[in-house]
Amino acid sequence: MPHAPRPSSRRRLNDLPKEFRHVNLHAAGIDIGARQHFVAVPEGRDPDGHDVREFGTCTVDLHAVADWLAACDIDTVALESTGVYWIPLFELLAERGFDVKLVDPRQLKHAPGRKTDVLDCQWLQQLHTFGLLTAAFRPDDAICVLRGYLRQRAMLVTYAAQHIQHMQKALEQMNVKLPEVVTDITGVTGMGIMRAIVGGERDPQALAALRDCRCHHDAATIARALQGSWREEHLFALRQALELFDVYQGKLADCDRTIEACLTAFDDQSGGTPLPPAPRTSKRPRNAPAFDARSQLYRLTGVDLTRIDGIDAHTALKIVAEIGLDMTRWPTEKHFASWLSLSPGSKISGGKVLSSRTKHSANRVAAALRISASALHHSRSALGAFFRRLKTHLGAPKAITATAHKLARLIYNMLKHGTEYVDQGQQYYEQRYQQRVLSNLSRRAQELGYRLLKDPEASAAPA
Repeated sequence: MPHAPRPSSRRRLNDLPKEFRHVNLHAAGIDIGARQHFVAVPEGRDPDGHDVREFGTCTVDLHAVADWLAACDIDTVALESTGVYWIPLFELLAERGFDVKLVDPRQLKHAPGRKTDVLDCQWLQQLHTFGLLTAAFRPDDAICVLRGYLRQRAMLVTYAAQHIQHMQKALEQMNVKLPEVVTDITGVTGMGIMRAIVGGERDPQALAALRDCRCHHDAATIARALQGSWREEHLFALRQALELFDVYQGKLADCDRTIEACLTAFDDQSGGTPLPPAPRTSKRPRNAPAFDARSQLYRLTGVDLTRIDGIDAHTALKIVAEIGLDMTRWPTEKHFASWLSLSPGSKISGGKVLSSRTKHSANRVAAALRISASALHHSRSALGAFFRRLKTHLGAPKAITATAHKLARLIYNMLKHGTEYVDQGQQYYEQRYQQRVLSNLSRRAQELGYRLLKDPEASAAPA
């Protein structure tokens, strides 16, 4: 039977003084393992006097964990994030009605001394009882499904890229200089030539005749680069790499159809408002989904995230799949940027700032925003001008992080408040920046007893 939440325990908690209401009186801690889970409950809850029990990891064992927790009158459970072993137990306990918190292992550092699985689960239960643990972010179940599909797609793209490297290696070993005369060997020209080579064609002129009309090099240049040794072992490696690449392309197409169907199942948040025209024209990015991701995202979120310079539809889709649609999980845009590890650090001791570096994080959203920020180098937008100015003064790494921070705040406000982003342009940004500089200089001059005057000859000089 599903375990229903206990409102009586919540009422008992509300009866406590305000400073004690963060205490979890009915908390359990679970030390996650690959072969066994150790579960600790408050002292005296188990009828047999066993406050810590060991369970297996099979499904029947997980149900036994939930039954025992229900028998011990447990409301909330803290799990340590250990690999992927926590996922089945987390999902089962959530279905049974428990308030489950996934905890970063860095919060669970124990005092030096003995370390056993029993002590770990008891320490976890003790910290959770006193409200000293913060749950890791996890979106709702529908977004988790979409996130799983997109992470699977990213893995397929990575594996397909490895086989492109295998094709390049086989061509280089045969001294076939196809990568030197073709920008992308997986394009129309490159794939046509490699399929012909695997099919038995060896004549450079016949292979060069497969050149697409958009190829920059002429047929004579390509034919000269396609004279190879044609050793059998290298041809075998090329054939297998090409076949595996085709397999992954088929799996990517299947994954795209599944993602599109998943997006269609979400409620329409656009309110029937038609999607505005694309803010800019550009060629389709490599490895982008085969379906119209921009239209699906607008229907899902009600705003067009691709209007932000540097954010394409594929990037926006990955971001939404990671953070979800509920921006109330972060009280302000500053909390959101801090969660992404894009805010300056605060390592202070004795009133002295020891370090303000951003902390290391493997957050996928932060990585996507950094890639988008680095792509703004040649953008003629206000964000592009902002990135170039910071890059000149601070260097590329800090400029990328600062611009990614700005992108994160824009995305947060668009998703939370439904506002649209309008680019003011590079010239507007430069004027505003000049006004800020002049205002600061004027204030500083007044503090020192001086007054700034504009040079009339400089203003009259031709631009």
